[in-house]
Amino acid sequence: MRHDREVNATDAPPATTGTVPTDSAPVAPAVPDPVLARAVDVALEALREDVGDNDKIGDHLGVVAEASASGAVATHSFAAKLDGYVGWHWAISVSRTDDSDHVTICETVLLPGDGAIKAAPWVPWNERLLATDVHPGDVVRSDPDDDRLVPAYVLSDDPAVEEVAYELGLGRERVMSRDGRSDTATRWESGTHGPGSAMAKHAPAHCGTCGFYLPLAGSLGALFGACGNEVSPADGAIVTADFGCGAHSEATISAEPDARVEQHPVYDSTLLEVYSVRRRPDLSSLPRPAEPRDYTDEQREIMSRVRAAAIADRQQRVDSGTAQHQQAKKPTHLSRTKK
Repeated sequence: MRHDREVNATDAPPATTGTVPTDSAPVAPAVPDPVLARAVDVALEALREDVGDNDKIGDHLGVVAEASASGAVATHSFAAKLDGYVGWHWAISVSRTDDSDHVTICETVLLPGDGAIKAAPWVPWNERLLATDVHPGDVVRSDPDDDRLVPAYVLSDDPAVEEVAYELGLGRERVMSRDGRSDTATRWESGTHGPGSAMAKHAPAHCGTCGFYLPLAGSLGALFGACGNEVSPADGAIVTADFGCGAHSEATISAEPDARVEQHPVYDSTLLEVYSVRRRPDLSSLPRPAEPRDYTDEQREIMSRVRAAAIADRQQRVDSGTAQHQQAKKPTHLSRTKK
């Protein structure tokens, strides 16, 4: 959509110049054309016509000059008030020729700025496909231009491969190239069955010295092999020669004293009752008793009399209780009247 309108520098409001957030700075003049910079109303009118909703258009952010082979080109930017488009802005490009002040609208687009939420870069399906994506019945189409494969009749620098595919028409149609084998070796070595894994770092010995290690044939046989130990976590998998696990064929069964697992005693709860015992309270924080006081002779005399009276009263109560007890033990005689 193109809009043509004459703009007079005295009629148009002054434009706000500034830096518009863009992903890449184009090669353009440092200062935008004065006539195009003042065409804010023209750009806003074109934007309202294309968007159709004024609530989605924010404030004017500024204007920048664009590279042009002839004439002048500038881009006005307005904030985008759209849900889900944080950091985006409307961009309206305007232009004019050198011999005219006639402003033309070139395009109206929505562009992301710095910090804008954008979709992830597109990745072709053959590059994002993982081994876990292939299920029973699925077919992954092969690429005839795959660099990892070469025709069988081409020398592959692997004697074992060339021995099988020496004659034309025999053996496999394509075999792995040198690049393909190099990529495979790198992937296997950096995988879970490589020397950098936690299992290999704590193993008693490497797979290259294990009796269950089955080396591969060909150029990869010096570095890789298959595990044939059924109790190993790598059983049936390709492992590196410097990988290892606890199921090494030469590993001893004797454990070090510090490696034994300490077991806690087990109690039968049907025969024993388990109680929680409280610990004795810590009395160290309690205040200590005060030191004995020094009493006067008069105070000591009063205290002695009180103590003597208390002892006498206690003795009297004891004697009274003993007499009542003995009286209760005496037998009672009953007299019968003869008829």
